[in-house]
Amino acid sequence: MIQRQVYRMPKAGSIQDLGLQTEELEAPQADEICVEVKAIGLNFADIFAMQGLYSATPKGSFIPGLEYAGVITAVGEGVSNWKVGNRVMGVTKFGGYASHLNSHHRYVIALPESWSFEEGAGFLVQGLTAYYALVELGNLQRGMTVLIHSAAGGVGILANRICKKFDAYTIGTVGQPNKVNFLMKEEAYDEVILRDKYFAHKLNRALGDRPLRLIMECIGGKILAQGWKAMAPMGRMVVYGNASFTSHGSRPNYLRLVWKFLLRPKIDPLHLPTENKSLMGFNLIHLYEQTNLMHQLLDGLQALQLKPQHIGHVFAFKQMHEAIHLFQQGKTIGKVVVRVRE
Repeated sequence: MIQRQVYRMPKAGSIQDLGLQTEELEAPQADEICVEVKAIGLNFADIFAMQGLYSATPKGSFIPGLEYAGVITAVGEGVSNWKVGNRVMGVTKFGGYASHLNSHHRYVIALPESWSFEEGAGFLVQGLTAYYALVELGNLQRGMTVLIHSAAGGVGILANRICKKFDAYTIGTVGQPNKVNFLMKEEAYDEVILRDKYFAHKLNRALGDRPLRLIMECIGGKILAQGWKAMAPMGRMVVYGNASFTSHGSRPNYLRLVWKFLLRPKIDPLHLPTENKSLMGFNLIHLYEQTNLMHQLLDGLQALQLKPQHIGHVFAFKQMHEAIHLFQQGKTIGKVVVRVRE
C-alpha cells in the first residue's frame, strides 16, 4: 500500500465540504495500473456532482474528478501494454482529485511526447465531448455552419478546432467581452457573439444567408430557445450541458433552480417533423461503460491531430478550492488545471 492525498466529499451537497485527507491505496489489481497524478482537469460535471445536481454522482462519500495526466508507477497482473514510467492521460468515473489512483489499463492513453501533463489533463473529456457531439451526433459535414456556445471554454476551443478540420464556418458565443479577441485572433473563430439581450439579432446578423445546421448547446434558457428558432430545417441541436443552472456559491440556490426549471424552454416532439429539426442530448459519463466505443471515438479524435488544449489557468494542489471558485465564475479562458506534482 502507498499513502496518497485525495480531496473527498463526505456526501454531495456543498463544495465547502470538500476536504483534503490522506488515505491508503492498495496495489493495482489484475488489469489495473497505478498512476502518480501530475495534473487534474476541472469540469463542470465536477461542480454539479459536488452540489448533488448530477444524476451519476455516487451515493455517500466520493472523490470528484474525471480526468488527469501522470506517470505509471505500478502495473497489475495481466497488463502487458504499459510499463512503469510511461506518461499517460486518463479518464475516470470520479476519483480524479488524487495524488495517486488505480485504473483499468484501457482508461488511459499515451501522453504525446511534446505535451505537458497540464495539456494532457485538459484534453480527453473536452475532446471526447466535442468530437462525439459534432461528428457522431451532429453529423458534421464539410462547409457546415456551426454555433458553439461557451466558445472560450475547453469544449468550445476544441470544438472549433474540430470544425476547422471540416472547413466549417464557426460562430462562437461568450458571456464575457474580454474573451472575444482571444477567440478571433488565437482560435480563428469566424464570428464571436456576446450573449446579451440582443443575442437573437446578433446571431441572425452573423448567419446572414448561411443556414445554421448544427448547434453545440450548453447554456439553456432563452439562449437555447433563440438558437432553436434560428436553426435551419434539417439542423441538429446537441445538448451536453446547462450552464444557466450553475451556481457561483458552494451550495445550489434551489429557489432559483426551481424558477429556471419552470421557465425552461419546451420543445414539443410532435412538432419536430413539421419543423424538420433534431434535438439530441448526451452525457459523456456513459462512455465509461462502453470502452470499445470510447476507444473508437478516441481513434477518430486523435486522427485529426489537434493542437494540445489551451491551458488558461493552473493552480497548485493545495489551491483546489480557489481553482473551483474561479471555474464557477465563468471568467476563465481555456482549461482550468490543478497541478499535483512538478
